[in-house]
Amino acid sequence: MQEEERNLVRLQKFMASCGVASRRKAEQLMLERRVKVDGIIIDELGFKIDPKAVTVKVDDEVISLEREKCYIMLNKPMGYISSSSDQFDRPTVLDLIKGEIKERVFSVGRLDYETEGLLILTNDGDLAFHLTHPTQHVKKTYLVIIKGDMKPGAITQLRRGVKIDDYVTAPADVELVEKAKRGYTSIEITISEGKNRQVRRMLEVVGYEVHYLQRIAIGQVTLGNLPVGKFRHLTAHEINCLKFL
Repeated sequence: MQEEERNLVRLQKFMASCGVASRRKAEQLMLERRVKVDGIIIDELGFKIDPKAVTVKVDDEVISLEREKCYIMLNKPMGYISSSSDQFDRPTVLDLIKGEIKERVFSVGRLDYETEGLLILTNDGDLAFHLTHPTQHVKKTYLVIIKGDMKPGAITQLRRGVKIDDYVTAPADVELVEKAKRGYTSIEITISEGKNRQVRRMLEVVGYEVHYLQRIAIGQVTLGNLPVGKFRHLTAHEINCLKFL
């Protein structure tokens, strides 16, 4: 019995390891009743399986661990969503790699519709879980162009943390890139949280409207000169940097 228990894993963890989606997305797929184990729909999040003893299907497609891991850096353009599908039929980031990447990948975290920049696409569910789990405090750096002149007091507020709704943000690293020029100021801001539209909302709290927002780094992995809308495979060094953040 103990040997059998050691072989059991949560279904959503197995799905993530197969590269279907992140664990959170895998749980969503289960709740949507799109997952079957030996022909039976499973929507219980605590359900465990022995991967060697059962057949798992997602949307009636058999999944398995025998998949080559794929790690992609994409420079997401504005006007694209980060999820794999959209109820409003807007273009998704997967449209940008369609026909060029044979592996089934998903985005790690999200960038909102109006934001450009660095997005990781992978089929490595364990890496996705590591990078998105709140306890990991993964640092993400953004280039922000705001309207007006950034006051020193506003920078101090951001560095201390600001209140958004019912929570106070963790202290951010903020650096002035270029003082007001033609009515706009450029700053770099690094945060270790991933709340919805967090950078935009933080700037709004201190009195500024974001004119342009681009993510330029996740940990030590930087966007560099990758053109907007283009992608490339991550190097082995970059993958290790992400895994050991």
